[in-house]
This record gives sequence, C-alpha cells and structure tokens, in this order.
Amino acid sequence: MKIETLYTRYSQNYLVDTDTRKIRKGAIYFALKGENFNGNIFAKEALNKGASYCVVDEEKYANSENVLLVDDVLTTLQQLATYHRIQLKIPIIALTGSNGKTTTKELINAVLSKKYSTTATIGNLNNHIGVPLTLLSMTPKTEIGIVEMGANHQKEIEFLCAIANPDYGYITNFGKAHLEGFGSIEGVIEAKSELYAHLKKHQKTAFVNPNDAIQLEKSAGIKQVLFDTKRLHFLEANPLVKISYHTEIIQSNLIGDYNFSNLSAAITIGNYFNVSHANMKEALESYVSSNNRSQVLKTNHNTLLLDAYNANPTSIKAALENFNALEASHKTVILGDMFELGKNSAEEHQNIVDLATFLNFTNCYFVGELFFKTHSDALKFKTFEAVSTYLLEHKITDHFILIKGSRGMALERLAKVL
Repeated sequence: MKIETLYTRYSQNYLVDTDTRKIRKGAIYFALKGENFNGNIFAKEALNKGASYCVVDEEKYANSENVLLVDDVLTTLQQLATYHRIQLKIPIIALTGSNGKTTTKELINAVLSKKYSTTATIGNLNNHIGVPLTLLSMTPKTEIGIVEMGANHQKEIEFLCAIANPDYGYITNFGKAHLEGFGSIEGVIEAKSELYAHLKKHQKTAFVNPNDAIQLEKSAGIKQVLFDTKRLHFLEANPLVKISYHTEIIQSNLIGDYNFSNLSAAITIGNYFNVSHANMKEALESYVSSNNRSQVLKTNHNTLLLDAYNANPTSIKAALENFNALEASHKTVILGDMFELGKNSAEEHQNIVDLATFLNFTNCYFVGELFFKTHSDALKFKTFEAVSTYLLEHKITDHFILIKGSRGMALERLAKVL
C-alpha cells in the first residue's frame, strides 16, 4: 500500500494505536511485533473495539477490507510519521542527552504551551516506536512539536532524526549512560552528537548551553542560540531550585542544582519563540515533576526525595552531591543498581559507593546484585525484598531520604515502607 493512500485514511481522524487494550474509536491499529507478542493476531479484536483500519504484515490476517496488508508494520509506521511530519509544516524541536531529557522536554512544553498549541512526547516514548507515535499524535491544530529522542547505540539518534526531521535541537548533556551500548563516554558524545550532525547537514538551529565546552565544540558550524548567561543566574537549591532571569525571580518545584540547565533551556527556547517573561515564570513555577523524578514526598515519618525513575553514574553523582548540600539534621541515602554499564559496571558502582561513603551521610543503603559486590562497610542488600524487610524492622524517622536507582529496580516501592 502506498503511504499516500494510508495517509488519506489516517488523516480522517489523526489517531494511531498499537495496543488493543487502549483502542480509540476511529484509530488505525498498527499490529507491531515484539519478542513475545505478535500484534497481527489482534487485528480483528481492534476492529471490534472501534478501530477504523488495521495495518498488518501477515497475509492470513488480512481478511477484511479494513485490514491493510504491508511488507512491515513498523517500517510503515515510521514512513507514515515522516510523511505526516512533512505535511504538518510546523517547527519540530528535538532533544536528547544522557540525563534530564524528559524533565527538560516537559519544561519546554510547559513554557511554549503558554502561547502555542503544542504536542510533545508523552512520558519517555523516545525510541524508534515512540518518536513515530509522537509525530502521529500531532494534528493540524499543532503549532509546535517537541520530540524527545533516546538511544543506547550508535546511529539511533541519526535514524530518529531522519524520521522527525527536526528544525531545532537541544542536547541536555553527555554523561555515563548506556555505556554497554556506547562503549565509553566518547561513544556517548559521538552518538548524541548525531543530532548536531543532522542540524548542520540541513542548516537548522541548535540551542546550546555555553557553559558546556563540549557542547560548544560539537555544535560548531551550526546556527546557535546560546543560553543568555548574562541574565540567567542560579540562586539556590535548598531544596527547591530558585533562579533569576532578567528582572524575574523564578521559584521552581524542582530539586537539584543540575535542574538549572534544564530550566535555562526552557527559558532560552521560550524566549526564542517570543513567550512573555511573565508567562514563562508562571509555567516554570507551576510545573511539578512526576513519575518518580525528583519528587519530594512527605510521609508520616520522613521526607523523601524520590528520584527513582532512572540512574547512571553521572546522574547519581550529581544527585549525591546535591543531596549533601541540602540542609537536614539526618540524611539517609538508598541507591539501587545502575544497569547497561557493560565492562565499566563494577568500577562505576564502586566509585558511587566510595563517593557516598566519603560524603558521610547518616545512613547509606545499597540495593541490588551489582552494588552487593562492591567493597563497603555500608549495609548492602541483594534484593528489594531484603532492604524492604530490613527497613520495616529498623524504622527510620525524621530523616531526609534520597532514593535513586535504575528503572528496573523500581525503588519507588520503598515509599510505602518509609
């Protein structure tokens, strides 16, 4: 089937679904495949639940005029997204980086939505499936699109840029994330900089933090919009980040001085698109982080800094140093394993243990098989169940507690225990 023909059907409702449990009436169902599932077998169910069409790539399921047979469902989804992006003719902002992508994306969206009808990546749907779905969630009413891009191997950002064709790009930072796939920090820099390569090739624009020498170097030769360092100032993070811009004092709901660059990016992009200072201030002060990202939770017994959405050596180091600077009589740190570090795993886990020990918190607890293998006098637990049982038997009260670990550790479950 030609993409143009499929696009005609898609543009009747501008709805695409890939999960029959969440089919919307009038949507086109794309029967994606995975290691443990085959979406083709659910085509009939999707139609029964209200899908207008189903896109499949196995002929035996193409048994209705509303079931459209293609060579490969995923490739077709990506091609449709690119075709749609061309028809939209709107500015697309792409962002990637090792840490802070999703928070920065949410801040940019909060600011720009004060003046424009925006569509942004939902959650962290930032891969070869999430990026097409983000683009296809945009409608003719969308005035600016914001697309988060994630990667754990070389050439992934290049591929996602080919799908989204962004007009603007921003890289939050280069850190020690997904080292198993990238091989080294140099590999991370090379992979994330594929966004810069795309912008340079197509004569587009990069938003750049001038305080990051590597960003300046890698974005050389591209039209740059730099952070206004003369008028953007960090004031404090105790625990919430307060900054100043021009004559405005902005009190955010974010924790950690590392969020200064995330707020600065949102202001820089908002200013570029002529959002008023008053509207930017309102947007940034009303934004509240969710999904276990730098959330402050007060329980009956403690105050939690829940930052358990994900973790890598760079983000944990920043979190520990920030937590150390915060004012509190008793501080407890609970850290979970960091995944996808490859051959660097043992060294990076030991480095974090050493840093946490050096900072001399009241308590340090390390959770997971990787941390369990490190050398430390601190308490170590192989499993979540083990640390949970210990904390139930050894109650902590009146502590400020940092909880951080990789997504697979799901340490947010400790909130009920604490």
